[in-house]
Amino acid sequence: MTDTPRRRPPAPTRAGTLSLKPRTAAPANLAPADAAPATPAEKARDWRKPATGAGRNRGKASFPEQANTEPVRRSVDAGDERPPRQDGDRPARPYADRPPRQDGERPARPYGDRPPRAAGDRPRDERPRGERPPRQDGERPARPQGDRPARPDGERPPRHERKAWSGEPRPAPAPSPLRDDGSIRLSKRMTELGLCSRREADEYIEKGWVRVDGRVVSELGSRVKPGQQVELDRRGQTVQDRRVTILLNKPVGYVSGQAEDGYQPASVLITADNRWAEDPSETRYLRTHQNGLAPAGRLDIDSVGLLVFTQDGRIARALIGDDSTIEKEYHVRVEGTLDAAGLKLLNHGLSLDGVALRPAKVSWLNEDQLRFVLREGKKRQIRRMCELVGLKVVGLKRVRIGRVMLGHLPPGQWRYLGPNEAF
Repeated sequence: MTDTPRRRPPAPTRAGTLSLKPRTAAPANLAPADAAPATPAEKARDWRKPATGAGRNRGKASFPEQANTEPVRRSVDAGDERPPRQDGDRPARPYADRPPRQDGERPARPYGDRPPRAAGDRPRDERPRGERPPRQDGERPARPQGDRPARPDGERPPRHERKAWSGEPRPAPAPSPLRDDGSIRLSKRMTELGLCSRREADEYIEKGWVRVDGRVVSELGSRVKPGQQVELDRRGQTVQDRRVTILLNKPVGYVSGQAEDGYQPASVLITADNRWAEDPSETRYLRTHQNGLAPAGRLDIDSVGLLVFTQDGRIARALIGDDSTIEKEYHVRVEGTLDAAGLKLLNHGLSLDGVALRPAKVSWLNEDQLRFVLREGKKRQIRRMCELVGLKVVGLKRVRIGRVMLGHLPPGQWRYLGPNEAF
């Protein structure tokens, strides 16, 4: 292998000489005198890029005479001019050399040619709201806000009575005769009757499991009168009977609902391993029992005791509904001094967030424990009630909900609500 640079074999040219075939037409000062000008067809066949210095990056092996020479770079700062353009190329238009605008067009304002800011004129962000700079001569005066001429009566209806696409008057909605008769939605009526929850009612209606006066109703949004008889099909009752309710003895350090502040929800304790060995229920634990299982009520992270999880919307509404009257009993360990007047206030007379509390049953269990029986469950209600009478809660345990007792259920374990138990 030699160090001789590779060269392409010479090719015949139009002039008949043996030389390298140029890639483009040679300049006028280098073309042979007897060479005929190239035709447009010949120019079209020359598809290769031009061999001029600007834009063609060829190796030095193609030009032996340039092998040991330094490349010549054109300096813009030095004032070098560009080479002349070839015939037929589009001439470059100087920067900003736009054609004159036609009559009626808005003249372009040169960049940066803004009028100087008047003395004392503040920037837009520092200008008080509603204050505008004075208008220049010849500008259209601003119309005061709200100074719109009144529309003649009957020319066009108001916006809320027009159709969005045509402006035609929109017909007034026909009043529902059922609403005038005091009817309500079927799903709400089923909830009032204690048949199921609103969500379950919509599901049963879609499946055709609801009858009104013996007639199947399967349309969502149907309305019924208070005197009509609403029944749930046997298939819906079977589905409800399969829903489970779980009683958990929540320990300290778990939240009732979703995880928050790095603390786990109490629902993570409902596993097959944590089921109470002495559970009297014969229900077999299934993973499907976790589907739709939600807490019916809450306990603070520092509180312990009975916490209910259920799949049955009827039980959830009975425990935490706005019209719930089920009692909840707590044993509260307190610090401080409580006189007879303070104990009377705990039973009735206190308000939280500007709302009077329902009457409660509060009595002493022993020298440092109080027994609370409430029929409502506001957030941290017992702790805030004790603070209003000068007591500090150091321990809180829920021992009863309705007729269901916590009993001997160990902390951190759970059991099923028996078929013979009810709140």
